[in-house]
Amino acid sequence: MKKLILCAALLLLTACSKLSMDNYNQLKIGMNYQEVTALIGEASSCEEIIGTRSCVWGDDKKSIKAGFVADKAIAFSHKGLN
Repeated sequence: MKKLILCAALLLLTACSKLSMDNYNQLKIGMNYQEVTALIGEASSCEEIIGTRSCVWGDDKKSIKAGFVADKAIAFSHKGLN
């Protein structure tokens, strides 16, 4: 029974993932960090170096990366999105 509940929970989380090609295609240069997180959720990690912020959503298999300068997106890339 516990395995069934665990599998159902994992399927639900996967189905509700905000890391999708549809959401990626809605990301636009010039969006601020809050607009990006409203669309794809909180970043898994961010690094800030000399006024720039680089953030990653997801993991090594499925991810979206974004670069920000002065809180405005300047670049997006993705990996493993369908």
